[in-house]
Amino acid sequence: MGNGVWAYLQPNGSWGWSNAGLVTDSGASLLVDTLFDERLTAKMLADMQAAAGVRANDIATVVNTHANGDHTYGNRLVANAEIIASEAGAAEMEHVPPAVLATMLRQASDADRLGRYLKHCFAAFDFEGLGITLPTRTFRGELQLKVGSKAVELIEVGPAHTGGDILVHVPADRVIYTGDILFIGGTPIIWAGPVGNWIRACDRILQMDLDVIVPGHGPVTDKAGVREVREYLRFVDAEARPRFDAGMGFEEAARDIALGRYRNWLDYERIVVNVYSLYQEYAGVRQPPDHARLFDAMAAYLEAQP
Repeated sequence: MGNGVWAYLQPNGSWGWSNAGLVTDSGASLLVDTLFDERLTAKMLADMQAAAGVRANDIATVVNTHANGDHTYGNRLVANAEIIASEAGAAEMEHVPPAVLATMLRQASDADRLGRYLKHCFAAFDFEGLGITLPTRTFRGELQLKVGSKAVELIEVGPAHTGGDILVHVPADRVIYTGDILFIGGTPIIWAGPVGNWIRACDRILQMDLDVIVPGHGPVTDKAGVREVREYLRFVDAEARPRFDAGMGFEEAARDIALGRYRNWLDYERIVVNVYSLYQEYAGVRQPPDHARLFDAMAAYLEAQP
């Protein structure tokens, strides 16, 4: 993207196909996120060395934008670096260790709905033998860093997508890496909420002086892409609330919502998790999601589609 600022994109941006970034200046470097497994992360690091001349061992700082494995499971390959996350993000990283995904995939069967869906989402990734490499530094609120002489701002905006989302802003280059605050061309998924925090995070991005916006999934975007994500979140909230008030269950409510144009976005079945999380918010309940139950509910939703 010019001036030592890079985006690493993994099409098509669906489950696990996340983006990362690299910020360099005067021989210093900062990596924004690792990938879902070590094979993909090793390829990314080799590609970055070829493009930017930065070796993995030369990366001094890694920022994990949030706890999800597709942004953290490759951390071991850059374990010599200082790894930074929000305090809340770091606390979440052990909630779904790679061993859990490895076991779920080993047990997944084409004979049952959940097994087929898990393979659809995750069969491309290798979780066997992976461990968790946790952050070595955490923060709350905001943290100012330097990469060479270049300022980099870490801005905590979670809980939103997850409990500890952060933005990585490079003001001099008018670039921001948003992590999973933005899914472009794909459906956002609310693992934590509240949805109002996520909408405010979008508003904050829209108020910034930016030329390039690198989402957590999907192609590089501009402020129009941010508005699209914000409008989806507002749409789901507006549709879920009256159904909650009417006593409709979350799965029934998800099936009852007419997605309209959002039906054309990747992974539109995430409406199920989004309604579930909004129901938790409306009820004043805060507890870790039951991933197996929710993935099965998404699989059921897809099977019911015409």
